[in-house]
Amino acid sequence: MPRPYVLLSVATSVDGHIDDTSSDRLLLSNSDDFDRVDQVRSESDAILIGAATIRADNPRLIIYSEERRAARIAEGKPAYPLKVTISASGDLDPNLKFWHYGDKKVVYTTDAGASRLQGPLDGLADVVSLGAEVDFGLLLDDLGKRGVERLMVEGGGSIHTTFLSQALADEIHLAIAPLVVGQAAAPRFLNPATYPGGTTRRMKLAEARTIGDVVLLRYLPKQTDAQ
Repeated sequence: MPRPYVLLSVATSVDGHIDDTSSDRLLLSNSDDFDRVDQVRSESDAILIGAATIRADNPRLIIYSEERRAARIAEGKPAYPLKVTISASGDLDPNLKFWHYGDKKVVYTTDAGASRLQGPLDGLADVVSLGAEVDFGLLLDDLGKRGVERLMVEGGGSIHTTFLSQALADEIHLAIAPLVVGQAAAPRFLNPATYPGGTTRRMKLAEARTIGDVVLLRYLPKQTDAQ
C-alpha cells in the first residue's frame, strides 16, 4: 500500500521556538490560525503527535468544529481522524486525555515499549511494535495499510526532525508568531541533524499569507524552486 502524504504542522516564535521553558503552554497562534489548524485536521486521515508532547501538554487532539465533524461523517469518514503517537520507551499514562477523546488511536513503539503498554492501553489503543527501534518508514507503511492517505504531524521537535531529515515529509505548514522566546533551553521546531541536500537545497515555497498577526509559510520539502 502507498505511504501517506505527510504534512508537518508547527507554530514557532520568530527565533524558531515552539515553546518556552515555563510550566505553562506557550500559545503562539492566534484564534484564526487555530481555526485553520482545525480545518487541516479535518482534512486529514490521521494526526500524529509525539509522546513527549502528550506528556507535556496533555492535549485532546480533536477536531473542535461540530460542522467539520459533521462534514466528515457526510463523506463517509469517522468524525475524528485516527490519532497516532510514538513512544520508544512505552512511558505513556493511560489517564492522559489523548486516549479518552476522539475515535481510534494507535501507538507505535519498540518491543520493550510494547510489553510495557499492552496492559495499560488495552481497549484504548492499538499497540504496534516496530522492532528494536522505532522505524518511521515502517510506521508509514503500517498507516498506509490502515487506509491513511493523509497524515498530519503536529510535533514535537524530535518528531519533526526525524520526518524531515529522513525525507519523509511532503509538506510543511510553518506559522510564525510575532514574538521572541530568547531562551536557549526552549524547544525548537527542528533539532540538529543531517537534512537532505543540506544548506545547498532550497525548498519550494508553495504559499505565503498572513493570518492576523501570524505569517503562514507552506513549503514542499521534496521539491525545489527549480521544479
